Amino acid sequence: MPVPRLTPEQYLEIERAAEFKSEYYDGQMFAMSGGLLPHSMIGVKLASALDAALRGRGCVVTNSDLRVGITSKGPFFYPDASVCCGEPQLSDDYKDTLLNPTVIFEVLSDSTEAFDRGKKFAAYRRIGTLREYVLVSQTEPLAERYSRNPEGQWTLTEFSGTDAMCTLHSISCDIALADIYRDVPLALNPK
Repeated sequence: MPVPRLTPEQYLEIERAAEFKSEYYDGQMFAMSGGLLPHSMIGVKLASALDAALRGRGCVVTNSDLRVGITSKGPFFYPDASVCCGEPQLSDDYKDTLLNPTVIFEVLSDSTEAFDRGKKFAAYRRIGTLREYVLVSQTEPLAERYSRNPEGQWTLTEFSGTDAMCTLHSISCDIALADIYRDVPLALNPK
């Protein structure tokens, strides 16, 4: 039996009344599961490092509480962190959906990694303002930065080890992996 598709308006109405977050892709809602301790710690440390590095520079750092819309009609996702430089464009009067991120960060987990690398990244690439997409491992000190060049092509650069600096050209910022992974119990991740 086919699953009935939701309109973006139906999704937003349900989502805004819900007690838990769900993403919206291809007419369907997908409940977000809770993360492991390393995932949560990495997300907090990443947002904190970005906020400190960008203070006073006209950029807004958000965590996974703010939804990002590919367009005002979706798809809609909750990235682990995002940066918007300049005036944030929000989809409507609710002010809960960002449409113009400059950089998006996803902390990878076993259950979402394939989607984060595949269909979600394909959707994110449709955001005209997006310049960098960063995938952050929760099992080892590793960040994979995809950067859009002026011709619209995406290139990958890896930053590995706690001595590495993740360089974000679009926001003129370097984030030390040592700061992101400080005190994170990577051994807690199930194999």
